[in-house]
Amino acid sequence: MSTAVTQGIRVSVQSQYREDQSTPLAQRYVFTYTVRIANEGEAVAQLRSRHWLITDGNGATQEVRGEGVVGNQPNLSPGEAFEYTSYCVLKTPHGTMRGTYNMAREDGSSFLATIAPFSLTVPNALN
Repeated sequence: MSTAVTQGIRVSVQSQYREDQSTPLAQRYVFTYTVRIANEGEAVAQLRSRHWLITDGNGATQEVRGEGVVGNQPNLSPGEAFEYTSYCVLKTPHGTMRGTYNMAREDGSSFLATIAPFSLTVPNALN
């Protein structure tokens, strides 16, 4: 699990290999990841957009940007949290993901909440 805290926003991520959806002979490895975004600060923050960097075992990096997460732009008051699960597909049995969430405050300011790097690894995979 990876965890990072930026301006009171704690982002924790846990990944899992999905053998049932993967096809190793076709170089298709599916991973799900569950993200929990918790407001441990003293001010409201809204998640506006996401930016991911996904790197496979060969070093190839894919960049993903978009509005919100899973169709939501959660507005988190102090003490509130939002959790979601999504997925990615790699061509190798291991890789990493990292990124940022663009968060907005009620006063019009914004900041980037860090998503610490986490691994995507097939259990018992040969490196």
